Amino acid sequence: MKRWRPTAPSLRATLAGIAWAALLLALPIAASAEKGWVRGAPLNLRTGAGSTFRILGVVAPGEGVTIVERGASWTQVRTDDGKQGWIAAGYLDPQAPPTTRVAQLEAQLARARAQLEKTSADAERLKTENESLSGDDSEQRSEIERLAKDNARLRAGERWAEWLTGALILSLGMAAGGILSRVGGRRAQRRIRL
Repeated sequence: MKRWRPTAPSLRATLAGIAWAALLLALPIAASAEKGWVRGAPLNLRTGAGSTFRILGVVAPGEGVTIVERGASWTQVRTDDGKQGWIAAGYLDPQAPPTTRVAQLEAQLARARAQLEKTSADAERLKTENESLSGDDSEQRSEIERLAKDNARLRAGERWAEWLTGALILSLGMAAGGILSRVGGRRAQRRIRL
């Protein structure tokens, strides 16, 4: 019995179908995250798509809402305090009102200024650390040069001063021993004569 294996075209078609299905499922999620702002006069938030439905509350002009579902002439929205209902679609603006945008821009500007101040402080701190490390680096270089010269001097055999000092001490000791043995007097030495 021959086993079925997917061919490259059928595998591509299957993957394309899965991608389309995922895209179609993602569309309602993307639409539910859409924001809108009420413009004009205060709007009644209703339980259904029409002016005959019961009023749940009032949405003030400039208030932001999350769009849940769009209809022909009514839009289902959720307010910031969690109420969900329907308002007339023509009164929603996709852009925030100027006062809200100015407030958002001022908040962004304040965050940018704070970030700039932090970055400037960090740059100043790094500059100070760099200067300190550069000073330490030059000190270490001079110490390395001094040690390299000492090492070269010791390797080159410049220990002649130590050798001369040792030879002088040895010579003085031998001379002092010779002098002290003559000054101390002669003892009769027993010699065996043959």
